[in-house]
Amino acid sequence: MTPPDDADLARRAAAGDDRAYAELMSRHKDSLHRLLRRYLGDAEEAQEAVHEAFIAAWSALSRYDPARPFGAWLRTIAVNKARDRGRRRAFRRLIFGDRPPEDTGARHHPDPAATPDEVLVRQEQIALLDRAIARLPDALKAPLLLTALEGRSQQETAEILGISVKAVETRVYRARRILAEALEPMLQPTS
Repeated sequence: MTPPDDADLARRAAAGDDRAYAELMSRHKDSLHRLLRRYLGDAEEAQEAVHEAFIAAWSALSRYDPARPFGAWLRTIAVNKARDRGRRRAFRRLIFGDRPPEDTGARHHPDPAATPDEVLVRQEQIALLDRAIARLPDALKAPLLLTALEGRSQQETAEILGISVKAVETRVYRARRILAEALEPMLQPTS
């Protein structure tokens, strides 16, 4: 028997089937967490945003259009929750000032053949990249993460964000250029 698709599960969940919604959550939680961890730059905050996204999606199931991919609809909600968190974080920074950078919570899987120094350098590079991505403006961050991290097409990213395909292309280009400039010192060979 073929497992039900997301649209079928969403219809069943909207009719009150808690197991169907649990299955949708199970299918999408890891990819949402990866997306939001990169978006927000913090694993715990991303986990909270994932929970908020699932709660909001549950409340909005009656408005879900089964003709649209459920994953894209859910990512739209999740990115909006991440944007809300980013605005709250900016407000807290305005009120309380800058704090030391938070741990990115990135999961590091070191190469078993790498030396401890190489592992440390790699972890520092990943943390630097995570912080650089987290500092991108929302308008650039979401298209970059959806296309580069999630592997979404520009068309699908445009639908999720409610912008044109050309805007996605332009924003991804700008985000990559900003990241390249921010990370250029890291890429310089050491003598």
